[in-house]
Amino acid sequence: MKYEFNSPTEREYDLIAIGRACIDLNATEYNRPMEETMTFTKYVGGSPANIAIGGCRLGLKAGFIGKIADDQHGRFIEKYMRNTGIDTSNIVVDQEGHKTGLAFTEIKSPDECSILMYRQDVADLYLTPSEVDEEYIRKAKLLLVSGTALSKSPSREAVLKAVSLARKNDVKVVFELDYRPYSWATPEETAVYYALVAEQSDVVIGTRDEYDALENQTADDEQGEQANEQTIRYLFQHSPELIVIKHGVKGSYAYTNTGETFSGRAYKTKVLKTFGAGDSYASAFLYALLRGKDIETALRFGSASASIVVSKHSSSDAMPTATEIEQLIAENEAKQYR
Repeated sequence: MKYEFNSPTEREYDLIAIGRACIDLNATEYNRPMEETMTFTKYVGGSPANIAIGGCRLGLKAGFIGKIADDQHGRFIEKYMRNTGIDTSNIVVDQEGHKTGLAFTEIKSPDECSILMYRQDVADLYLTPSEVDEEYIRKAKLLLVSGTALSKSPSREAVLKAVSLARKNDVKVVFELDYRPYSWATPEETAVYYALVAEQSDVVIGTRDEYDALENQTADDEQGEQANEQTIRYLFQHSPELIVIKHGVKGSYAYTNTGETFSGRAYKTKVLKTFGAGDSYASAFLYALLRGKDIETALRFGSASASIVVSKHSSSDAMPTATEIEQLIAENEAKQYR
């Protein structure tokens, strides 16, 4: 039985994302530690925000549910997202003095990149269940949830409400795991809430390490295939119909609840930094599915998009167009057959 991705056809938005929108300050000076870095360039960041931005660049109609600070950074985020084409009508402005999350990035080398996060009392984690609107969610084909929003209350409960409303209104739930260890009190807490949302999702996307966090286990590289089998056996007892597990430069795998397995290779590129790959992968993979492409093509789109973004300085600004993705895929396929 062949898998088909069937999302509601008559909806105002292809995708509505919920969760984190923050500021990325990326080191302008490469090949040096952050202690010696003096200049940074400002971008919009946060996994669900990046995925919504990436979707818009590809031609999807996207909306966003979240909370931003009542400050200069918050206004920058809202304006940037609105100018990108994202509907920002359900972005709430915090009135209790919470600040915008900041992520400083260090680019020491293509293999050595790190992120210094400031996430104490950030506005996005104060989104409340009462600020999640059922009528808005009903307008979407997909609800995109990311893991960081589950790390603290009341954002946690707001996301759980959004997932419940999506399921009630025949909106596909996509869970992008987005695991950030520093956001969580304990691995056990992570596993509880990740499992709660993953079991109610239609599509789950993450790295092998992120699935290990979901299952509160550790699998080494040699156990990758065996660990994947364990993951899909567990999740296919619940709601998921499609599971994507990424293995970095080794490529990615997609598993369907109809028993099919697909693999996609990673595309070689001149890597500048490692962050942003997961968000760009998710936006392009979902774009391909929503446009009726098969899973193998969706895997290629995800990998190509990730390859483009890691070769550039930003995440949000670097999100590619469909033409850029198709061109990279075509160039790589041409090289294969030379």
